[in-house]
Amino acid sequence: ETYQAQMEPLRAQLNQALKKNWEEWEIPRELENRNSKIENRNSEIENLFSKWWELRIARQKEIDASIAAKADYEYLYDKPYEDNKKVRVAGPFTVESLSPHRALGVDENDELIDIVAEGKAGYAPGQSFEQMILENLKMAGVQQAHKQDKINFFSLAPWPGHYICAEGRYLEGSEEKGKEKRAGIFIGPEFGTVARPDLVAAAREAGDAEFDVLIACAFNYDARSTEFSKLGKIPVLQARMNADLHMAGDLKNTGKGNLFVIFGEPDIEIQNAPDGQIQVKLNGVDVFHPDTGEVTSDSADGIACWFIDTDYNEESFFVRHAYFLGANDPYAALKTTLKAEINQAAWDSLHSDLSRPFAKPASGRIAVKVINHLGDEVMKVFRVA
Repeated sequence: ETYQAQMEPLRAQLNQALKKNWEEWEIPRELENRNSKIENRNSEIENLFSKWWELRIARQKEIDASIAAKADYEYLYDKPYEDNKKVRVAGPFTVESLSPHRALGVDENDELIDIVAEGKAGYAPGQSFEQMILENLKMAGVQQAHKQDKINFFSLAPWPGHYICAEGRYLEGSEEKGKEKRAGIFIGPEFGTVARPDLVAAAREAGDAEFDVLIACAFNYDARSTEFSKLGKIPVLQARMNADLHMAGDLKNTGKGNLFVIFGEPDIEIQNAPDGQIQVKLNGVDVFHPDTGEVTSDSADGIACWFIDTDYNEESFFVRHAYFLGANDPYAALKTTLKAEINQAAWDSLHSDLSRPFAKPASGRIAVKVINHLGDEVMKVFRVA
């Protein structure tokens, strides 16, 4: 207000002398020498002009000083320094997801694209997704946790089914005295997840065709389908396909690498704990043995880690409990990687096949996700009363 009382009379005198009607924000920084409208320019006008700007600059400096003294500070970093000595375990935005939804394509006129008609137009590649999967499946076979349980096909032929697209033949037992078995091959979508109804329909079709086993190959399965392991006498083996198969056209088919891996159903038990709480006990994983055709329960040594969502909402899995197993205690490796000491008591509670007690969920459901050393995972959902 002090500066304003001094600046306003000067502005009025300037407007009168220059025959202008300038507001405060319209006064230029310098007077133009070639302005024809400015007549009889003299030292008095220049003196008024310079005094007004001196007061304007002084007022602005006082405003800036007041803001600097009383305003809150906020530090913004656009180029942070990288510290190579720190080990990042996981970033704040680390997520992994595969959308269960399929999007319909539209053309330039917003009309739905007929995929079947477009495929017959001559622009589609010569090899379909299913043909590529079958070629890699015949070469690589289906890997399990133990090498001796690998399923190798000596014959893989197309099958005219609705869900089953191929018939695979393998030997149960040794090569000399082994018995030939027939497997129905079900291939999931190239982009998306396989739902339980699809597996049930494929298993029924396999039973009608008198297959000995159904082998489903997919990049991912939904939570309910992972619990489906058998329909009648037909075992259902869920093989997860490696994401490298999305680039199979650019990679050489050598048969090496874990392209198709079966991760058996985990054997999980819900136990009661004191104070009305519950605990989760992981007994092991069910493994299919192609030599005998039987499914047996294996120990938890083949499990790398397992997680619990203690209040599963059926939409997203949130890790609330994490445990790390394995035949060899990974404590030493983790200690070396993090370059720090780890509390032994805290680690003992994490290196366990029995979870810590927790309250029953409000949603009435919990979810358990188990991951093996190959990175394959399976999830089971339990209803808790």
